[in-house]
Amino acid sequence: MAACVRIRSLARVTSRALSTAGGRQQKALAEEATDHEEARKTFTDLQKERQEQAEHTVLISCPPNINENKFLKYLSQYGNVASHFFYESYGTHAVVEFLEKESVESLRAATNVPRADDECIVPFKSRLFVFKSERAMDRVPVHCLKQAAVPVNELIQKLCKAENVNEQAQALMEEYQLTDENIRLRFLVSSLIRDVAAAYFPEATVNPYGSTVNSFGKLGCDLDLFLDLDTIGKSGTGKSAGPFTSEYLMKRVPSGRVMTQRILSVIGECVDNFGPGCTGVQKILNARCPLVRFTHQPAGLQCDLTADNRIALRSSELLYLYGHCDHRVRPLVFTLRCWARVHGVTSAIPGAWITNFSLTTMILFFLQKRRPPIIPTLDQLKNLSGKEDKHIVDGHDCTFVSNLNKIKPSENSESVDLLLSEFFEFYGNFDFTKNCINIRKGKEQNKPDSSPLYIQNPFEQTLNVSKNVNQTQLERFVAITRESAWILQEQLNRPSERDNHPWGLAAVLLPSLSQGIGKAKRKRKKGMASDRVKSLLESLKTDGKAR
Repeated sequence: MAACVRIRSLARVTSRALSTAGGRQQKALAEEATDHEEARKTFTDLQKERQEQAEHTVLISCPPNINENKFLKYLSQYGNVASHFFYESYGTHAVVEFLEKESVESLRAATNVPRADDECIVPFKSRLFVFKSERAMDRVPVHCLKQAAVPVNELIQKLCKAENVNEQAQALMEEYQLTDENIRLRFLVSSLIRDVAAAYFPEATVNPYGSTVNSFGKLGCDLDLFLDLDTIGKSGTGKSAGPFTSEYLMKRVPSGRVMTQRILSVIGECVDNFGPGCTGVQKILNARCPLVRFTHQPAGLQCDLTADNRIALRSSELLYLYGHCDHRVRPLVFTLRCWARVHGVTSAIPGAWITNFSLTTMILFFLQKRRPPIIPTLDQLKNLSGKEDKHIVDGHDCTFVSNLNKIKPSENSESVDLLLSEFFEFYGNFDFTKNCINIRKGKEQNKPDSSPLYIQNPFEQTLNVSKNVNQTQLERFVAITRESAWILQEQLNRPSERDNHPWGLAAVLLPSLSQGIGKAKRKRKKGMASDRVKSLLESLKTDGKAR
């Protein structure tokens, strides 16, 4: 595995050299080949590579306008630098990956403990460093990579420059998706938090899950982290060569939930008191899934750390699999997630809104319903699985194939613009009163209860992942899908003057679309009320004449 990481790191070094020499076309081809190669790797292998890469990486707070060449020359005395990049978050920071892990230890050995006359320093040595420059240098501003998505108004302007709706969807995805650098930063933060947890659990790992790894993450999204203690429980052979067997003396607690709460409480205290750059720590231990929430200020990320959410890891892998089994899935999901956020269908604030996971499940279900289907059902993925894919989590069957090469390409040739229009039509006319959405079967089923929107959890099949959605929000979703279907269809049939008005996908991202629906509703309500008053007055007049 280490060899794979080093080869990929050397490829990045070569890529930079090609760029310096003017070989941009070769670099683009090399990056495209690398992306294709990574897309066909199993989810587990890709996560392991990124985790090992993070172990070779440090995070450095830099002086403003640092001289990049002198910075790299200084670091090279500790070992070969495989890659690096700069970004802004409360100052300039650099993520630096060394070819060898030993280089990180060399840098650590040469780093000083800070002094503070009026404060006491907590002596926890992490891989987060602060570089200072006492000498005046010929400072040149470094190029900082973006860490947040562009505002919607800027996005709309960029979309209007595309040739067609398909290109617009692709451009939207490229603007919003997590960059390779941003993913590397997220795995580095995961590794840094693991260093904190290792004080109590040296064998534990901390793994990103959710949007960071499922291939649908948007720049700026939260970082979900899973403290995995499973390897500790499985360690030891249980065999003995003599008359005795040995086991650890361990604390006993009433339930797994109590254990999770106690562990997260202690780790939360460690992160709060010893984790450099970690601020705003909240221990939310009584939630259905207990968690510790905090902000990693140097990385500019809000993080949620859990310790009992293994099904969420499988859900992340399932979405990753769907995102890479057909080239149309990711552009469609990014487009519809953006559309949903613009029109208030989804929200960053917990409430009665449809969540990103629920919306993505609805998109996958729609793609399963196409004729022929664009993606397989979960049951079909299970049928393709082998012994190595078998996963039972808390009694729930979470088995599905992990090898993308076993999934046959779809015979469906519909374009993204058509699928987008058909999605709006499909859910604008879906019978939510009777049917639930089930991606395991890929077909509508009768709702088990009266929830306005029922989306079956693909693994915990008795759960409704959209139970939080109320009737008002569902009706609003349906109204916006119908309005979007009408606008997009009009755009496809009669292209407007592109120089004067947003067109295609840009037209359905205009905030005025959902605002207009609200005004129309209010007008209809006023009209209905005035009609009732008018009818009542006429009936009174009639009664008076009759008397």
